Amino acid sequence: MTMLTLPAPGKLNLFLHITGRRPDGYHELQTLFALLDQGDTLHFAPADTLTLECDQAEVPTDHSNLILRAARLLQTHTGCQQGARIVLEKHLPMGGGVGGGSSDAASALLGLNALWGLNLSEDTLAELGLSLGADVPVFVRGKSAWAEGIGERITPVSLPNDAFLVIHPGIHVSTARIFGDRQLTRDTPVSKLPASLEVVLTRDFRNDCEAAAIRQFPEIGELLHWLKQHTGNARMTGTGACCFARLAEVQQGQHLLQQLPQHWTGFVARGCNTSPLHQILGETLAKFRETQNSGKSAQIGK
Repeated sequence: MTMLTLPAPGKLNLFLHITGRRPDGYHELQTLFALLDQGDTLHFAPADTLTLECDQAEVPTDHSNLILRAARLLQTHTGCQQGARIVLEKHLPMGGGVGGGSSDAASALLGLNALWGLNLSEDTLAELGLSLGADVPVFVRGKSAWAEGIGERITPVSLPNDAFLVIHPGIHVSTARIFGDRQLTRDTPVSKLPASLEVVLTRDFRNDCEAAAIRQFPEIGELLHWLKQHTGNARMTGTGACCFARLAEVQQGQHLLQQLPQHWTGFVARGCNTSPLHQILGETLAKFRETQNSGKSAQIGK
């Protein structure tokens, strides 16, 4: 069976400011997304029905999963009746703030758009993705970006090719719980896109969700303290639970991974201005279509 394989890269919020709250309850944000060269992997194959499998038993494979919700959204939007067998290799931690679910959804939108021959534009896919989650459009666009609003106003940026150590403390953090914290900072002044993006890793930029996360999950405070001791810098990404540190070199991160306390897990990744998904999408689709066409020719020749 012909299968299309695509990556679903992770992300880091190099900073996250909450600048206000809208009447509908959504928070106005400013953030800088750094896409990573590490993430999940999705496999797509033609099928009569729509199914999802995962190599991790704790990952739901029903319609609470954003992958299937993305697939259903495409079917509803286009009237497509085709199915697909989707297999998810899960590497990014759930509830970790590294965009795993949102990135999976974006890769599903792009992958099924190709598999089903829908030919929807990137703009349309990004608009559909926004209804699934505020972070989905940045993965659909595939560029590291300065984002505002609820995350939908995206300006692509060029970031240094930094290496990061990303650590998960073994807990699940609910985004709703963090945004529901009564002491959460919601009035950070709006910042302008700086000329030098290096400044976003200084003290003037921060993650406004960190304090709320530490109050509710002391493990995050312990992780940030550990990272600062070993690297001199640390910040939480998204609403947690993952925290990260910028590295002088990849080898430093690999060495620190061997020293992680029990129940912590982590990985080393490099930032990339263009998503690995978009880097390989064109080449992969060309090979996939060639394989499909070869299969059809073989059947005709029987």
